[in-house]
Amino acid sequence: MLVSLHSSPSRLQDKRFVSPPSSPLHPPPPPQDISLDPPYPQPRLTLPFLSLSISLLLLSVLLLPVCESRRGGGPGTGPGGAPGGQGGQRGGGTQRGVVIPPQYSPGSPALPPINPKLINSLSIAVILVGNSSEVAMGAGLEKEDFLHIPYPPKVEVVTMNETDPKSIINRICGQMTRNSLQGVVFGDDTDQEAIAQILDFISAQTHIPILGIRGGSSMVMAAKDDHSMFFQFGPSIEQQASVMLNIMEEYDWYIFSIVTTYYPGYQDFVNKVRSTIDNSFVGWELEEVLLLDMSVDDGDSKIQNQLKKLQSPVILLYCTKEEAATIFEVAHSVGLTGYGYTWIVPSLVAGDADHVPDVFPTGLISVSYDEWDYNIEARVRDAVGTIFYESFCCVCTRIQIPPQIPMPAFTDAYLMNVTFEGRNLSFSEEGHQMFPKLVIILLDKDRQWDRVGKWERGSLTMRFHVWPRFELYSAAEEREDHLSIVTLEEAPFVIVEDVDPLSGTCMRNTVPCRKQLKLSNQTGDSGIYIKRCCKGFCIDILKKIAKAVKFTYDLYLVTNGKHGKKINGTWNGLVGEVVLKNAHMAVGSLTINEERSEVIDFSVPFIETGISVMVSRSNGTVSPSAFLEPFSADVWVMMFVMLLMVSAVSVFVFEYFSPVGYNRCLADGREPGGPSFTIGKAVWLLWGLVFNNSVPVQNPKGTTSKIMVSVWAFFAVIFLASYTANLAAFMIQEEYVDQVSGLSDKKFQKPNEFSPPFRFGTVPNGSTERNIRNNYRDMHTYMTSFHQKNVDEALYSLKSGKLDAFIYDAAVLNYMAGRDEGCKLVTIGSGKVFASTGYGIAIQKDSGWKRAVDLAILMLFGDGDMEEFEALWLTGICHNEKNEVMSSQLDVDNMAGVFYMLGAAMILSLITFISEHLFYWQLRFCFMGVCSGKPGVTFSISRVSGLVFYFRSDLCPPDRKITGVVVLKPVTLLELYQVSQGDMMIHLTYLWLFSTGIHSILCCFSNFTFPNF
Repeated sequence: MLVSLHSSPSRLQDKRFVSPPSSPLHPPPPPQDISLDPPYPQPRLTLPFLSLSISLLLLSVLLLPVCESRRGGGPGTGPGGAPGGQGGQRGGGTQRGVVIPPQYSPGSPALPPINPKLINSLSIAVILVGNSSEVAMGAGLEKEDFLHIPYPPKVEVVTMNETDPKSIINRICGQMTRNSLQGVVFGDDTDQEAIAQILDFISAQTHIPILGIRGGSSMVMAAKDDHSMFFQFGPSIEQQASVMLNIMEEYDWYIFSIVTTYYPGYQDFVNKVRSTIDNSFVGWELEEVLLLDMSVDDGDSKIQNQLKKLQSPVILLYCTKEEAATIFEVAHSVGLTGYGYTWIVPSLVAGDADHVPDVFPTGLISVSYDEWDYNIEARVRDAVGTIFYESFCCVCTRIQIPPQIPMPAFTDAYLMNVTFEGRNLSFSEEGHQMFPKLVIILLDKDRQWDRVGKWERGSLTMRFHVWPRFELYSAAEEREDHLSIVTLEEAPFVIVEDVDPLSGTCMRNTVPCRKQLKLSNQTGDSGIYIKRCCKGFCIDILKKIAKAVKFTYDLYLVTNGKHGKKINGTWNGLVGEVVLKNAHMAVGSLTINEERSEVIDFSVPFIETGISVMVSRSNGTVSPSAFLEPFSADVWVMMFVMLLMVSAVSVFVFEYFSPVGYNRCLADGREPGGPSFTIGKAVWLLWGLVFNNSVPVQNPKGTTSKIMVSVWAFFAVIFLASYTANLAAFMIQEEYVDQVSGLSDKKFQKPNEFSPPFRFGTVPNGSTERNIRNNYRDMHTYMTSFHQKNVDEALYSLKSGKLDAFIYDAAVLNYMAGRDEGCKLVTIGSGKVFASTGYGIAIQKDSGWKRAVDLAILMLFGDGDMEEFEALWLTGICHNEKNEVMSSQLDVDNMAGVFYMLGAAMILSLITFISEHLFYWQLRFCFMGVCSGKPGVTFSISRVSGLVFYFRSDLCPPDRKITGVVVLKPVTLLELYQVSQGDMMIHLTYLWLFSTGIHSILCCFSNFTFPNF
């Protein structure tokens, strides 16, 4: 009777069938890291499950005598005991993986001599099940095929067509009964993973190593019996999950979901994926984890409702092949298997490559064991060699296995360190190959599995550098929300970097982009694509827009030109890609202009720009006359020739003609040869005030002169402070910057009139060149000889002196000036912009995406995201405004205020001079009462003493006879002087109280005659 070996999804997680639980139908608890909306399902009692349970119970009865004989040990040389030693004992609860270092490495090139009788006792059975061509090829192996082993063991190849559990059990037990087997190599052409469970159970009961090399025997198992010695030529669940993530990294599929059933091992699969993405620097986005219950009656409708939640372009599926057929059928009904969706499955789903269910979608990717380069013949030879070396090492080391060490642990010690013919065939503690050879297969349009990559020793190699969407889905309708977007490298808007050398993928803040490499030596070959990583201002905007508008995209770099230029009626560059509909959009530093707007649509501008001019600072030297440069020549002339001389002459004249000055003293008692105030003394006085030098000077006595000198002193303070503040800037090394006012500047319009001629240029095929060509034809003709290939070359030309000015987009130049090393590059006028415009996203004409993109950009402005992007990408350490604040000479206009002050002082002094003379010659007599015959008052101010004034009568009019006095000498406080008879004395004493600072005036008026002294 042929019984299906397919087990139900509700199979037990722990397959220790020696002592089955009392309730085998009790399901395992759900994983703690997966949120389950429905309650945990109760498994159904299916015919395959009952068949497997009955088969395993029958197997335990049939294997009982074999197991007892294996436990008895004796003279056999099998793993049960060493020759002549005691029988091996089963390990109780000891875990797998106890390592006993062997004396001889399994991969040793030279083995020691051994007794031929022992060699003849080594026997290995090869059991191949099925009727496929692969099985037939393996069945043709003979003894000569194992001569590569130094001591070829006895190998018996057995084939059978029956795949039911009873037939398999009978055949294996028959081989064990007839021969003292050291191991079994098992292969089949089925995709029923239940075979692996049967082999695991047999190995656990007999302690015989069994190697599953193909088909169901090599399919992944979630957990094996701790006492089992069952090993598989295949990857573990964790290894396949890692490879699936590596595939996604290779093609930058960072947004994905997971769909699993309750098939054993799903927890390990999900946990491996979660732990990998949590510890990765790649920007993974796990959107959904769906756990489907395949046991309910109305499962299809429930599965359909769950699958409708999926929005991810990439979906990882973990289940059996039969379950996958049901899931894909439902997924097709909800539109998850068409263009724009990629499914990746482990080898468990793909199963036999010769039998592909019709519901499997085109483009399905599977991780599978290498069936192409590693055929069944090679696997049989490697498996036989592995078992032989394990048994050989046990015999050679003559080890008496201690009772406390179980037989599986002793065998594992050798199988976890196997090197055969220079290849590492070691196994892990879970019984899987540590370094399996895996292939990446793809279900193409012809419903055939095509190998598109391989994974070997931790390295993934794919045939396609960029996933060939159009080739795979040429017969399918393209998904409308998946766009092809072209861009152009230009910092800071789009910066292109290489992938990470260790992981081969892009960092979190970057977006994968492809670059085409044209092969010029092959006609008609479009070249190959290489993977790059793009980031920058425009890339951040693109990511935000894609998330807001909800579309996915493929990003690639333009190769045929730059931004876009119309040549012979055909557009190239970014504009050309959109016009020719090779790309849905173009993102980058693309300027909006009228000519481009005729063939494509632009979004609202996301940044303002225009045309600007960049120049370079050149180092200079300190001039010998740098100390004079804070002021212009006009200021120095005004200062020393005019102002100093004019002010000195004014002070001298005012002092000379002052009634109380040195040269106009009115006292008769003036000593002959007294002091005089000359013009030289006036110049020396003003010179000393200007430079604040403590030189001996003679101060004027006249009020007018003193006012003039006081104003000059205030002028000197301002003059000296301005000079000192501006001097430091001229004493350091000067930097020369070409000053241009704009595109109409004479240096641009008539560059040949300068010596040497002024050199300037731009990057061709852009909006800047187009604007200059349309508005300044002569300027454009001249600058064509100085065109630059790109911005970086232009900056180098500026710094090296090959170019005097570079004309380009203002946004780019401002960024370059802010990030320039040494801050040597500046834009004129602090980033002055000509022909203002903006950058926009180019969209195909009359596209339905324009309005959605416009709203997304406006939302970025409203939310403040655009300001954050500008601060992140467009702000540099060199502040253009600060760099352009250069010290310049102070001319007459800068010093006009103090000059006006001196002029006003001269006018005020002149008024004071006239008033002084008017008062002295006309008005002072009225204040003294001389003219009226009444007593008058004269105020005299002194610091510490009083003064006595006498007025001579001859100074009064002739009709008045009054005796006057002149100042004879200062008197001490309250000291009284007498004068001759007939004189009138007016004595004014001025008191200075030092302690309080309060002045007291004592005025004594008298009109009497003092006797002569």
